[in-house]
Amino acid sequence: MFFPIGDLARQTGVKVPTIRYYEERGLLDAPRRSAGNQRRYGQAELERLRFIRHARDLGFSLGAISALIELQEHPDRTCEAATRIAQDQLDATRRKIRRLRALEAELSRITERCTGDGPSRDCYVLASLGDHALCEYDHATEDG
Repeated sequence: MFFPIGDLARQTGVKVPTIRYYEERGLLDAPRRSAGNQRRYGQAELERLRFIRHARDLGFSLGAISALIELQEHPDRTCEAATRIAQDQLDATRRKIRRLRALEAELSRITERCTGDGPSRDCYVLASLGDHALCEYDHATEDG
């Protein structure tokens, strides 16, 4: 059974332009074409797109997904690389969580220090945003 790109999009929750982008990136093979030159997808493409969607939902980069697909296409290979890729994603997720917890603590502290009823010149929120030295936690982003 083959279906058009719109059906593939509906079944996977992936937008049509994103499906085309994944084709351009080589994550999905070029689809079959109908006599009218419309893209036609089969079960294999549906499963691949579900795999990609789930991996994206878990935060994997397209590069990591490409490497995972490469491993999936060679079932005789060891899964060591897949485990390493997943571990790297887990480590990155844990770093993000630590950073978000620090941001939460700092924002909580800043908002608790501000009464919200004084003039803006005395606003602790505005003062904190203007002077990083007033912050208790290191939450500066990597890019500045």
